Amino acid sequence: MIPTPAPVPDQPKADVMPVLDNLTTLIRKARGTTEHPTLTGGLINIDALPQSAKHHNLPVRETSEEEEIRGALFESGLYLARQDAWATLGEAIRSADVLRAMTPGGVPEAQILAEGARADAITAATRAVRGDDEMAAAAILEEMQLVLKEVPDDHGIAYVVAMAHVDIGWAWRGEGWRKEIPASHRAAFFRHFKRAGDLIDGFDAFELDSPMLASVRCTLLSAETRPRARASDDYEDLIDLAPGTASYMRALGNHMLPRWFGSHQRLEHEARRTMVRTGDVWGAGGYSWTYLDALTVDDDAFALLDADLFCQGLRDILARQGDQHTANVLAAYTGSALEPSGVNREARMRIAECFDWIVTEHLREVHPRVWYAAKGVWAARLDEADRLAKGRHRAWAALDRHARGLPPVTMPAQVNRNAG
Repeated sequence: MIPTPAPVPDQPKADVMPVLDNLTTLIRKARGTTEHPTLTGGLINIDALPQSAKHHNLPVRETSEEEEIRGALFESGLYLARQDAWATLGEAIRSADVLRAMTPGGVPEAQILAEGARADAITAATRAVRGDDEMAAAAILEEMQLVLKEVPDDHGIAYVVAMAHVDIGWAWRGEGWRKEIPASHRAAFFRHFKRAGDLIDGFDAFELDSPMLASVRCTLLSAETRPRARASDDYEDLIDLAPGTASYMRALGNHMLPRWFGSHQRLEHEARRTMVRTGDVWGAGGYSWTYLDALTVDDDAFALLDADLFCQGLRDILARQGDQHTANVLAAYTGSALEPSGVNREARMRIAECFDWIVTEHLREVHPRVWYAAKGVWAARLDEADRLAKGRHRAWAALDRHARGLPPVTMPAQVNRNAG
Protein backbone atom coordinates (compact mmCIF):
# COMPACT_ATOMS: atom_id res chain seq x y z
CA MET A 1 0.00 0.00 0.00
CA ILE A 2 0.95 3.68 -0.07
CA PRO A 3 3.74 4.65 2.35
CA THR A 4 2.04 6.77 5.01
CA PRO A 5 2.94 8.26 8.36
CA ALA A 6 2.28 6.12 11.41
CA PRO A 7 -1.39 5.62 12.31
CA VAL A 8 -3.00 7.99 14.77
CA PRO A 9 -1.95 6.88 18.30
CA ASP A 10 -4.42 4.82 20.30
CA GLN A 11 -6.55 4.16 17.23
CA PRO A 12 -5.96 0.55 16.14
CA LYS A 13 -7.21 -0.70 12.82
CA ALA A 14 -10.99 -0.78 13.13
CA ASP A 15 -13.77 -2.71 11.56
CA VAL A 16 -16.67 -1.01 9.80
CA MET A 17 -18.81 0.12 12.72
CA PRO A 18 -16.08 1.70 14.88
CA VAL A 19 -14.79 3.59 11.85
CA LEU A 20 -18.24 4.90 11.01
CA ASP A 21 -18.74 5.83 14.65
CA ASN A 22 -15.45 7.73 14.55
CA LEU A 23 -16.51 9.61 11.42
CA THR A 24 -19.83 10.60 12.93
CA THR A 25 -18.29 11.55 16.26
CA LEU A 26 -15.72 13.83 14.64
CA ILE A 27 -18.35 15.72 12.68
CA ARG A 28 -20.74 15.98 15.61
CA LYS A 29 -17.92 17.15 17.83
CA ALA A 30 -17.02 19.88 15.37
CA ARG A 31 -20.62 21.00 15.08
CA GLY A 32 -21.17 20.78 18.80
CA THR A 33 -18.34 23.16 19.55
CA THR A 34 -20.06 25.91 17.62
CA GLU A 35 -22.75 26.23 20.24
CA HIS A 36 -20.20 27.57 22.75
CA PRO A 37 -17.42 28.99 20.62
CA THR A 38 -13.99 29.78 21.94
CA LEU A 39 -13.31 33.31 20.78
CA THR A 40 -9.54 33.37 20.90
CA GLY A 41 -9.45 36.42 18.66
CA GLY A 42 -11.28 38.72 21.11
CA LEU A 43 -13.84 41.26 20.01
CA ILE A 44 -14.05 43.87 17.30
CA ASN A 45 -15.78 46.80 18.94
CA ILE A 46 -17.86 48.83 16.50
CA ASP A 47 -20.27 51.55 17.53
CA ALA A 48 -22.64 50.17 14.97
CA LEU A 49 -25.25 52.06 13.07
CA PRO A 50 -28.55 52.49 14.98
CA GLN A 51 -30.34 49.66 13.22
CA SER A 52 -27.58 47.23 14.23
CA ALA A 53 -26.85 48.54 17.72
CA LYS A 54 -27.59 45.17 19.30
CA HIS A 55 -24.49 43.82 17.49
CA HIS A 56 -22.22 46.31 19.23
CA ASN A 57 -19.42 43.77 19.64
CA LEU A 58 -18.63 41.34 16.85
CA PRO A 59 -16.76 38.26 18.12
CA VAL A 60 -13.66 37.26 16.18
CA ARG A 61 -13.53 33.51 15.57
CA GLU A 62 -10.05 32.43 14.59
CA THR A 63 -11.47 28.97 13.79
CA SER A 64 -14.98 29.20 12.41
CA GLU A 65 -17.74 26.60 12.36
CA GLU A 66 -17.04 26.07 8.65
CA GLU A 67 -13.35 25.46 9.29
CA GLU A 68 -14.06 23.08 12.19
CA ILE A 69 -16.42 20.96 10.12
CA ARG A 70 -14.10 20.93 7.11
CA GLY A 71 -11.24 19.90 9.40
CA ALA A 72 -13.26 17.08 10.92
CA LEU A 73 -14.25 15.73 7.51
CA PHE A 74 -10.69 15.96 6.21
CA GLU A 75 -9.33 14.12 9.25
CA SER A 76 -12.01 11.45 8.85
CA GLY A 77 -10.99 10.79 5.25
CA LEU A 78 -7.33 10.74 6.25
CA TYR A 79 -7.99 8.35 9.14
CA LEU A 80 -10.04 5.90 7.09
CA ALA A 81 -7.35 5.80 4.38
CA ARG A 82 -4.61 5.20 6.93
CA GLN A 83 -6.67 2.35 8.38
CA ASP A 84 -7.06 0.83 4.90
CA ALA A 85 -10.82 1.03 5.48
CA TRP A 86 -11.44 1.65 1.79
CA ALA A 87 -14.88 0.05 1.61
CA THR A 88 -16.06 2.19 4.53
CA LEU A 89 -14.47 5.28 3.07
CA GLY A 90 -16.07 4.66 -0.32
CA GLU A 91 -19.46 4.23 1.30
CA ALA A 92 -19.07 7.48 3.25
CA ILE A 93 -18.05 9.42 0.12
CA ARG A 94 -20.83 7.95 -2.04
CA SER A 95 -23.43 8.59 0.64
CA ALA A 96 -22.37 12.22 1.09
CA ASP A 97 -22.41 12.67 -2.68
CA VAL A 98 -25.88 11.24 -3.31
CA LEU A 99 -27.31 13.16 -0.34
CA ARG A 100 -25.68 16.39 -1.58
CA ALA A 101 -24.34 16.80 1.97
CA MET A 102 -22.54 20.12 2.36
CA THR A 103 -20.81 22.15 5.02
CA PRO A 104 -22.69 25.25 6.26
CA GLY A 105 -20.67 27.28 3.76
CA GLY A 106 -21.72 25.05 0.86
CA VAL A 107 -18.69 22.81 0.23
CA PRO A 108 -19.58 19.19 -0.68
CA GLU A 109 -18.67 16.85 2.17
CA ALA A 110 -17.70 14.12 -0.34
CA GLN A 111 -15.05 16.44 -1.77
CA ILE A 112 -13.46 17.08 1.62
CA LEU A 113 -13.49 13.41 2.64
CA ALA A 114 -11.72 12.60 -0.63
CA GLU A 115 -9.14 15.33 -0.04
CA GLY A 116 -8.27 13.80 3.30
CA ALA A 117 -8.18 10.29 1.85
CA ARG A 118 -5.52 11.19 -0.73
CA ALA A 119 -3.56 13.64 1.41
CA ASP A 120 -0.70 11.31 2.34
CA ALA A 121 -0.21 10.15 -1.25
CA ILE A 122 -0.27 13.73 -2.55
CA THR A 123 2.27 14.87 0.04
CA ALA A 124 4.68 12.10 -0.95
CA ALA A 125 4.14 12.50 -4.70
CA THR A 126 4.48 16.28 -4.56
CA ARG A 127 7.81 15.86 -2.82
CA ALA A 128 8.92 13.69 -5.75
CA VAL A 129 7.70 16.31 -8.24
CA ARG A 130 9.76 18.98 -6.49
CA GLY A 131 12.75 16.70 -6.88
CA ASP A 132 11.92 16.33 -10.58
CA ASP A 133 11.55 12.57 -10.05
CA GLU A 134 8.72 11.53 -12.34
CA MET A 135 9.22 7.81 -11.77
CA ALA A 136 8.88 8.16 -8.00
CA ALA A 137 5.77 10.34 -8.28
CA ALA A 138 4.16 7.91 -10.73
CA ALA A 139 5.03 4.91 -8.55
CA ILE A 140 3.24 6.45 -5.56
CA LEU A 141 0.03 6.89 -7.54
CA GLU A 142 0.34 3.47 -9.14
CA GLU A 143 0.50 2.03 -5.64
CA MET A 144 -2.53 4.05 -4.63
CA GLN A 145 -4.42 2.77 -7.66
CA LEU A 146 -3.99 -0.81 -6.41
CA VAL A 147 -6.70 0.03 -3.89
CA LEU A 148 -9.22 -0.18 -6.73
CA LYS A 149 -8.61 -3.93 -6.90
CA GLU A 150 -10.10 -4.18 -3.41
CA VAL A 151 -13.18 -2.11 -4.33
CA PRO A 152 -13.35 -2.28 -8.15
CA ASP A 153 -16.88 -0.99 -8.54
CA ASP A 154 -16.71 1.78 -5.93
CA HIS A 155 -16.94 5.12 -7.71
CA GLY A 156 -16.23 6.90 -4.44
CA ILE A 157 -12.73 5.44 -4.33
CA ALA A 158 -12.32 5.89 -8.09
CA TYR A 159 -13.02 9.59 -7.46
CA VAL A 160 -10.31 9.71 -4.77
CA VAL A 161 -7.70 8.18 -7.07
CA ALA A 162 -8.75 10.25 -10.09
CA MET A 163 -8.42 13.47 -8.10
CA ALA A 164 -5.01 12.33 -6.85
CA HIS A 165 -3.92 12.16 -10.49
CA VAL A 166 -5.40 15.62 -11.07
CA ASP A 167 -3.52 17.07 -8.10
CA ILE A 168 -0.20 15.66 -9.23
CA GLY A 169 -0.88 16.66 -12.82
CA TRP A 170 -1.20 20.27 -11.66
CA ALA A 171 1.91 19.89 -9.50
CA TRP A 172 3.85 19.03 -12.66
CA ARG A 173 2.30 21.80 -14.72
CA GLY A 174 2.48 24.61 -12.16
CA GLU A 175 0.76 27.96 -12.55
CA GLY A 176 2.97 29.51 -15.24
CA TRP A 177 2.11 30.29 -18.84
CA ARG A 178 2.28 27.35 -21.24
CA LYS A 179 5.48 28.55 -22.91
CA GLU A 180 7.23 28.66 -19.52
CA ILE A 181 6.54 25.01 -18.67
CA PRO A 182 9.23 22.41 -19.53
CA ALA A 183 8.06 19.90 -22.13
CA SER A 184 8.61 16.97 -19.76
CA HIS A 185 6.42 18.60 -17.12
CA ARG A 186 3.65 19.26 -19.63
CA ALA A 187 3.82 15.64 -20.76
CA ALA A 188 3.48 14.44 -17.14
CA PHE A 189 0.52 16.78 -16.67
CA PHE A 190 -1.30 15.28 -19.65
CA ARG A 191 -0.48 11.71 -18.59
CA HIS A 192 -1.97 12.17 -15.14
CA PHE A 193 -5.08 13.85 -16.50
CA LYS A 194 -5.48 11.00 -18.98
CA ARG A 195 -5.30 8.50 -16.13
CA ALA A 196 -7.93 10.44 -14.22
CA GLY A 197 -10.22 10.45 -17.24
CA ASP A 198 -9.78 6.73 -17.77
CA LEU A 199 -10.77 6.07 -14.17
CA ILE A 200 -14.06 7.95 -14.27
CA ASP A 201 -14.98 6.87 -17.80
CA GLY A 202 -16.10 3.56 -16.30
CA PHE A 203 -18.93 5.29 -14.41
CA ASP A 204 -21.95 7.30 -15.55
CA ALA A 205 -22.50 10.37 -13.39
CA PHE A 206 -26.21 10.60 -14.23
CA GLU A 207 -26.96 6.92 -13.72
CA LEU A 208 -25.18 7.06 -10.36
CA ASP A 209 -26.68 10.47 -9.47
CA SER A 210 -23.14 11.64 -8.74
CA PRO A 211 -22.17 15.31 -9.05
CA MET A 212 -18.66 14.51 -7.81
CA LEU A 213 -18.04 12.39 -10.93
CA ALA A 214 -19.44 15.15 -13.14
CA SER A 215 -17.14 17.64 -11.40
CA VAL A 216 -14.09 15.62 -12.43
CA ARG A 217 -15.14 15.93 -16.05
CA CYS A 218 -15.16 19.73 -15.66
CA THR A 219 -11.77 19.63 -13.96
CA LEU A 220 -10.32 17.65 -16.87
CA LEU A 221 -11.26 20.34 -19.39
CA SER A 222 -7.81 21.86 -18.84
CA ALA A 223 -6.23 18.94 -20.70
CA GLU A 224 -8.80 18.70 -23.52
CA THR A 225 -7.80 19.54 -27.08
CA ARG A 226 -11.04 21.49 -27.69
CA PRO A 227 -12.32 22.49 -24.25
CA ARG A 228 -14.31 25.51 -25.44
CA ALA A 229 -16.65 23.27 -27.41
CA ARG A 230 -17.72 21.23 -24.40
CA ALA A 231 -17.18 23.48 -21.34
CA SER A 232 -20.73 24.85 -21.22
CA ASP A 233 -22.32 21.43 -21.62
CA ASP A 234 -20.11 19.79 -19.00
CA TYR A 235 -20.86 22.51 -16.46
CA GLU A 236 -24.56 22.44 -17.30
CA ASP A 237 -24.60 18.72 -16.51
CA LEU A 238 -22.77 19.31 -13.23
CA ILE A 239 -24.92 22.20 -12.03
CA ASP A 240 -28.14 20.42 -13.00
CA LEU A 241 -27.03 17.50 -10.79
CA ALA A 242 -26.26 19.78 -7.83
CA PRO A 243 -27.89 23.21 -8.23
CA GLY A 244 -27.41 23.95 -4.53
CA THR A 245 -23.61 23.77 -4.72
CA ALA A 246 -22.28 27.29 -5.18
CA SER A 247 -18.67 26.25 -5.78
CA TYR A 248 -19.66 24.65 -9.09
CA MET A 249 -21.17 27.93 -10.32
CA ARG A 250 -18.11 29.85 -9.18
CA ALA A 251 -15.88 27.43 -11.09
CA LEU A 252 -18.06 27.84 -14.18
CA GLY A 253 -17.64 31.61 -14.08
CA ASN A 254 -13.88 31.35 -13.77
CA HIS A 255 -13.67 28.89 -16.67
CA MET A 256 -15.80 31.18 -18.85
CA LEU A 257 -13.12 33.88 -18.76
CA PRO A 258 -11.00 34.50 -21.88
CA ARG A 259 -7.92 33.11 -20.12
CA TRP A 260 -9.65 29.73 -19.94
CA PHE A 261 -12.44 28.55 -22.23
CA GLY A 262 -14.73 31.50 -22.87
CA SER A 263 -15.12 35.25 -23.26
CA HIS A 264 -16.75 38.05 -21.30
CA GLN A 265 -19.83 37.72 -23.48
CA ARG A 266 -19.97 34.01 -22.78
CA LEU A 267 -19.54 34.64 -19.04
CA GLU A 268 -22.57 36.96 -19.05
CA HIS A 269 -24.57 34.44 -21.10
CA GLU A 270 -23.74 31.53 -18.79
CA ALA A 271 -24.43 33.59 -15.66
CA ARG A 272 -27.96 34.35 -16.87
CA ARG A 273 -28.56 30.76 -18.00
CA THR A 274 -27.39 29.46 -14.65
CA MET A 275 -29.61 31.93 -12.80
CA VAL A 276 -32.66 30.71 -14.70
CA ARG A 277 -31.86 27.03 -14.16
CA THR A 278 -31.16 27.46 -10.42
CA GLY A 279 -33.81 30.07 -9.70
CA ASP A 280 -35.90 27.77 -7.53
CA VAL A 281 -32.86 27.26 -5.28
CA TRP A 282 -31.07 30.62 -5.35
CA GLY A 283 -33.41 33.22 -6.81
CA ALA A 284 -31.04 35.55 -8.66
CA GLY A 285 -28.12 34.11 -6.70
CA GLY A 286 -26.94 31.92 -9.56
CA TYR A 287 -26.01 35.07 -11.49
CA SER A 288 -23.91 36.38 -8.60
CA TRP A 289 -22.22 33.07 -7.82
CA THR A 290 -21.21 32.65 -11.46
CA TYR A 291 -19.67 36.09 -11.58
CA LEU A 292 -18.08 36.24 -8.12
CA ASP A 293 -14.69 34.61 -8.72
CA ALA A 294 -14.47 35.92 -12.28
CA LEU A 295 -14.76 39.51 -11.04
CA THR A 296 -12.04 38.86 -8.49
CA VAL A 297 -9.44 37.75 -11.02
CA ASP A 298 -10.41 39.66 -14.19
CA ASP A 299 -11.11 43.38 -14.03
CA ASP A 300 -12.61 43.38 -17.53
CA ALA A 301 -15.30 40.95 -16.37
CA PHE A 302 -17.14 43.99 -14.97
CA ALA A 303 -17.80 45.27 -18.49
CA LEU A 304 -21.07 43.42 -19.09
CA LEU A 305 -22.10 42.95 -15.46
CA ASP A 306 -25.70 43.83 -14.57
CA ALA A 307 -25.01 45.42 -11.20
CA ASP A 308 -28.64 45.50 -10.06
CA LEU A 309 -29.05 41.81 -10.82
CA PHE A 310 -25.75 40.96 -9.13
CA CYS A 311 -26.71 42.86 -5.97
CA GLN A 312 -30.15 41.27 -5.89
CA GLY A 313 -28.39 37.94 -6.22
CA LEU A 314 -26.28 38.70 -3.14
CA ARG A 315 -29.47 39.35 -1.17
CA ASP A 316 -31.00 36.11 -2.42
CA ILE A 317 -27.87 34.15 -1.51
CA LEU A 318 -27.80 35.38 2.08
CA ALA A 319 -31.56 34.87 2.42
CA ARG A 320 -31.03 31.19 1.57
CA GLN A 321 -27.54 30.50 2.88
CA GLY A 322 -27.15 32.83 5.82
CA ASP A 323 -24.27 31.07 7.59
CA GLN A 324 -21.47 33.24 8.92
CA HIS A 325 -18.87 31.85 6.53
CA THR A 326 -20.89 33.06 3.54
CA ALA A 327 -21.66 36.38 5.25
CA ASN A 328 -17.94 36.91 5.83
CA VAL A 329 -17.08 35.97 2.23
CA LEU A 330 -19.49 38.55 0.82
CA ALA A 331 -18.66 41.20 3.43
CA ALA A 332 -14.94 40.83 2.80
CA TYR A 333 -15.45 41.11 -0.96
CA THR A 334 -17.76 44.13 -0.93
CA GLY A 335 -15.96 45.93 1.90
CA SER A 336 -12.30 45.11 1.31
CA ALA A 337 -11.36 43.16 -1.82
CA LEU A 338 -13.39 44.90 -4.54
CA GLU A 339 -11.22 47.32 -6.51
CA PRO A 340 -12.82 50.79 -6.59
CA SER A 341 -11.33 51.81 -9.94
CA GLY A 342 -11.51 50.12 -13.31
CA VAL A 343 -14.10 49.07 -15.85
CA ASN A 344 -17.77 49.93 -15.05
CA ARG A 345 -17.35 52.11 -11.97
CA GLU A 346 -21.12 52.41 -11.63
CA ALA A 347 -21.34 48.66 -11.06
CA ARG A 348 -18.50 48.81 -8.55
CA MET A 349 -20.33 51.52 -6.65
CA ARG A 350 -23.52 49.47 -6.47
CA ILE A 351 -21.61 46.42 -5.21
CA ALA A 352 -19.70 48.47 -2.62
CA GLU A 353 -23.03 49.82 -1.32
CA CYS A 354 -24.00 46.24 -0.44
CA PHE A 355 -21.40 46.19 2.33
CA ASP A 356 -23.69 48.26 4.57
CA TRP A 357 -26.68 45.89 4.51
CA ILE A 358 -24.50 42.76 4.63
CA VAL A 359 -22.87 43.99 7.86
CA THR A 360 -26.08 45.39 9.31
CA GLU A 361 -28.38 42.47 8.52
CA HIS A 362 -26.14 39.41 8.35
CA LEU A 363 -22.65 39.71 9.87
CA ARG A 364 -22.58 38.40 13.44
CA GLU A 365 -18.93 37.33 13.81
CA VAL A 366 -15.63 37.89 12.03
CA HIS A 367 -13.57 35.13 10.40
CA PRO A 368 -10.03 36.47 9.86
CA ARG A 369 -8.98 33.72 7.43
CA VAL A 370 -11.81 34.68 5.08
CA TRP A 371 -10.83 38.36 5.15
CA TYR A 372 -7.20 37.45 4.52
CA ALA A 373 -8.06 35.13 1.62
CA ALA A 374 -10.34 37.73 0.01
CA LYS A 375 -7.18 39.37 -1.37
CA GLY A 376 -5.45 36.25 -2.60
CA VAL A 377 -2.53 38.13 -4.15
CA TRP A 378 -1.33 39.39 -0.79
CA ALA A 379 1.74 38.03 0.99
CA ALA A 380 1.39 34.33 0.29
CA ARG A 381 4.57 33.71 2.32
CA LEU A 382 3.06 34.89 5.60
CA ASP A 383 2.81 32.29 8.36
CA GLU A 384 -0.53 31.40 9.92
CA ALA A 385 -0.31 33.89 12.79
CA ASP A 386 0.50 36.75 10.42
CA ARG A 387 -2.31 35.77 8.08
CA LEU A 388 -4.78 35.86 10.96
CA ALA A 389 -3.43 39.24 12.03
CA LYS A 390 -3.75 40.57 8.48
CA GLY A 391 -7.30 39.26 8.24
CA ARG A 392 -8.28 40.84 11.58
CA HIS A 393 -6.78 44.14 10.49
CA ARG A 394 -8.70 44.16 7.19
CA ALA A 395 -11.96 43.35 8.95
CA TRP A 396 -11.35 45.96 11.67
CA ALA A 397 -10.54 48.66 9.12
CA ALA A 398 -13.67 47.95 7.08
CA LEU A 399 -15.99 47.69 10.09
CA ASP A 400 -14.51 50.80 11.71
CA ARG A 401 -15.31 52.83 8.60
CA HIS A 402 -18.81 51.39 8.58
CA ALA A 403 -19.34 52.31 12.24
CA ARG A 404 -18.25 55.88 11.57
CA GLY A 405 -20.66 56.21 8.68
CA LEU A 406 -17.93 56.29 6.04
CA PRO A 407 -18.19 54.47 2.71
CA PRO A 408 -16.05 51.35 2.32
CA VAL A 409 -12.62 51.70 0.72
CA THR A 410 -14.08 49.78 -2.21
CA MET A 411 -16.38 52.69 -3.09
CA PRO A 412 -15.29 54.58 -6.25
CA ALA A 413 -14.30 58.15 -5.45
CA GLN A 414 -16.62 59.70 -8.01
CA VAL A 415 -19.33 58.21 -10.17
CA ASN A 416 -21.39 60.20 -12.62
CA ARG A 417 -24.79 58.54 -12.27
CA ASN A 418 -26.14 60.57 -15.18
CA ALA A 419 -23.39 59.59 -17.58
CA GLY A 420 -24.42 57.70 -20.69
